[in-house]
Amino acid sequence: MASIEDVVNRQKEGAQFVLSGAMMGLAPDEFDIVAKLWVKGGGNGFRVIGTPHRRCIDGEFFIDRVTVIKDSALRREMPKDR
Repeated sequence: MASIEDVVNRQKEGAQFVLSGAMMGLAPDEFDIVAKLWVKGGGNGFRVIGTPHRRCIDGEFFIDRVTVIKDSALRREMPKDR
């Protein structure tokens, strides 16, 4: 599975692209949690644009993919492993 940093780093500044739970190997409920955080505050080097796509599983709706735009102004340094 691709890491989110790998996907974002492959994109040019200003490029629009899709992030999905399946792409990152996350269960629908796990991706929904992080996608909601991205919608509110952006991700590391990208921000969500448009309306997130939702999927209904057993009567409950989960965000399963989002369209984002690369925005290096939101880039944060990740702590290095010790």
